Parts: sequence; structure tokens; C-alpha cells
Amino acid sequence: MDGPDGGVQVRRGFVVPERELRWRFSRASGPGGQGVNTTDSRVELSFDVAGSPSVPAELRERALERLRNRLVEGVLTITAAEHRSQLRNREAARQRLATTLGEATAAGPRTRRPTRPTAGSKRRRLEAKTHRGRIKKLRGRPDE
Repeated sequence: MDGPDGGVQVRRGFVVPERELRWRFSRASGPGGQGVNTTDSRVELSFDVAGSPSVPAELRERALERLRNRLVEGVLTITAAEHRSQLRNREAARQRLATTLGEATAAGPRTRRPTRPTAGSKRRRLEAKTHRGRIKKLRGRPDE
């Protein structure tokens, strides 16, 4: 999901440029053997959703609304520490950023158009009710 300048391609017409991404690295817990104590393989990728000029206005509104629980002062932070190498964690963070922003800026569901039942479906429903009523009537005591 790389854009033309090395940025993150979120969707057609929406690319987050590399210059707007902020990276931080730290030591990750988990697998890595002796190297886990010396390499900064944990990656934090931050993107300012609220202040970015590359986010179209209508997509920004949608993203801020849908990501409001994950944003701190308008900044979205993605963390990746599942791989042993920093490079793979960077790729995982970029992918996760693209997925998160893509889902947050997706269009909502279409509005439902109300429809009426067809004549055939009404007839079948009434026939089924009549049939069911007859079955229940047979459960009673026989008339003498």
C-alpha cells in the first residue's frame, strides 16, 4: 500500500505523504533472543488526522468521528511489535495505518428504500397461517 512518493496509499485519491508520518522506535518485548535487549524493533507510527492537509475535508470529518476513541488531540498512533526486525514492524505499521484510515473514511451504508410485499407473498403468508390454524385445530379433543 505504498503511494507514489513512498507515502501510504489509503484509497484512490487519498495518499498520506511520507513527510506527514512520525516514527518512534523503542525496544520491544517478546521474541528476539539476545538481540531483544539491544535493538529498537518496536515501532510507533503517528499521523495527525485533524491537522493534515492531505486528507480531503469530507474524509477528515468522517475519520475524526469514527476514530474519536483512538485519537489523542487529533493524532492517530499505530504500534507494531510483532516481528523481530524493525523493517517488518515498519511495514506492518504502514499496512495497519492504511487499513485503519481506509475503514474510517469508507462511505456509510446506503439508505434503505422501503418496499411493499408482493401480492403473491401476501397470499402465501395467509395460506400458511390458515394451514397452521387447521393443524392446531386438530390437536383439540374430538367432538362426539
